[in-house]
Amino acid sequence: MISLNTLDAAESRAPAAGESPAAAALVAEQVSAWFRDNKVLHRVNLEMAANQVTSLIGPSGCGKSTFLRILNRMHELVPGASLAGSVHLDGIDIYRSDLQITDIRRRVGMVFQKPNPFPAMSVAENVVAGLRLAGARISRSQAQEIVRECLDRAGLWSEVKNRLGTPGGALSGGQQQRLCIARALAVRPSILLMDEPCSALDPTSTRKIEETIDELRRDVTIVIVTHNMQQATRVSQYCAFFLAGEGEPGRVVEQGPTEKMFFEPEDPRTLDYVQGRFG
Repeated sequence: MISLNTLDAAESRAPAAGESPAAAALVAEQVSAWFRDNKVLHRVNLEMAANQVTSLIGPSGCGKSTFLRILNRMHELVPGASLAGSVHLDGIDIYRSDLQITDIRRRVGMVFQKPNPFPAMSVAENVVAGLRLAGARISRSQAQEIVRECLDRAGLWSEVKNRLGTPGGALSGGQQQRLCIARALAVRPSILLMDEPCSALDPTSTRKIEETIDELRRDVTIVIVTHNMQQATRVSQYCAFFLAGEGEPGRVVEQGPTEKMFFEPEDPRTLDYVQGRFG
């Protein structure tokens, strides 16, 4: 367990509280993916612009979450997984550069579908846990500043400021998800990946997460997988529609500005999907 009282150190490698990260662009080129002999993605090309929210939509099983995990090298953690193509983070190929995997995952953070705070840690300890695991040395006063700033950016500070010492697992589901966002923000990512972050949440919690996303894109590039078409139109500026035929790998059928994708798509399959006629 990490205690704020034990985070004193002579030297700090953590960014100062209030320091904004530099949002980065991600570019996927000809990305294909396999699980052993099963090809699940076929030649995906997608540019995710800095300071924008890019939504990935499409039916279940078309490779959206796999693609998301490729963007910060989590795909390779699955036994038998492989891929082809390249992913560039501000022009640097994350699979063929000298960047350490830990540095890549610090710059490209992830928020999962199910909230996963460390249940035995306090709210405050959860926020700085990622920093500690990354080997950052921060003083107690720095930790307190980071806790407040990141909880505030995640839209949670006013709700938990008097409960910082309570277990993170004692929060509501929506609060736990925002706590996980705060934890991801503490390591100062340039990009934040979100895999259906609101799928298990009530409408009020969903609205708060969406408001948080809109605020965060000022500083962080966001890529979100969502099955909620209304959510995609509310939070994203760019959209990619994934689809997989029977026995075929997923691919991007169409991509473009979200408004165009939902109201003037070029492919009739896109219109059928966003209007709920299949999927």
